[in-house]
Amino acid sequence: MAEHPDAALVRKAYEAFTTGDMDTVASLMTGDCTHHAPGESQMSGHIKGRDNVMAHFGKLMELTHGTFRVELQDVFADGRGHVMAVHKWHGDRGDRGIEMKGGLFVTLLGGKFSDVDECVEDIDEADAFWGQAE
Repeated sequence: MAEHPDAALVRKAYEAFTTGDMDTVASLMTGDCTHHAPGESQMSGHIKGRDNVMAHFGKLMELTHGTFRVELQDVFADGRGHVMAVHKWHGDRGDRGIEMKGGLFVTLLGGKFSDVDECVEDIDEADAFWGQAE
């Protein structure tokens, strides 16, 4: 069974993120892409615009000293421009490590990410890991 093109696009974005190919990640977003990150930490909120989303990804790496990583587990497309991606994310920050299930609900527009809603297994634990702005 062939994978739906929308699912393949999301899989491509995860692969690019995982290998550090941030030019490809950026090229897969609309200019006004919005990423909605859950919780109340310094990494939470509505990040608007491709450049700001890319800066958000950079901050993930900065705060974890490059240890942040994501393992894609599954991708589901609805054929109408929506894709759910399920993953596990890991990172180390200071003397603390984290491993948590999560996912993205992606809205595609013209073959690019236009809106990304992030969900995590435990919002309180994620908030504790990321902490407040320093």
